[in-house]
Amino acid sequence: MKKLVSGFLAMTLAVLVGCAAGTPPGVGVWDVEMNTPLGALPAVLTLNADGSGSMSADGLGEAPISGVAYDANGVAFQAEVDAQGQTLVLEFSGTVEGDAIDGEFDSDFGAFGVSGSRQ
Repeated sequence: MKKLVSGFLAMTLAVLVGCAAGTPPGVGVWDVEMNTPLGALPAVLTLNADGSGSMSADGLGEAPISGVAYDANGVAFQAEVDAQGQTLVLEFSGTVEGDAIDGEFDSDFGAFGVSGSRQ
């Protein structure tokens, strides 16, 4: 009986630890608006738990996202986009609160704000 109780407790602990690890709040598909120097630009961000993702926007096409890092409600990543034949490296840093994401992209042309909601 002692072994049965010990086994049950060990299994319960393993389940609780697995639940605590959970999915980072930034994982998902996001409709965002980037406030660029050329005006507002709608885009879609897809952030995966494995550190990958993609970004798509009119005029920029689809670009892979790399180095996605989650820290509590914080999220950061990098994307290389083709803007009219010029490659731009965009570095995002922001926070997720429920189904809202806010932050900014840092680029060669300065920083610009990003806000949006989960699809």
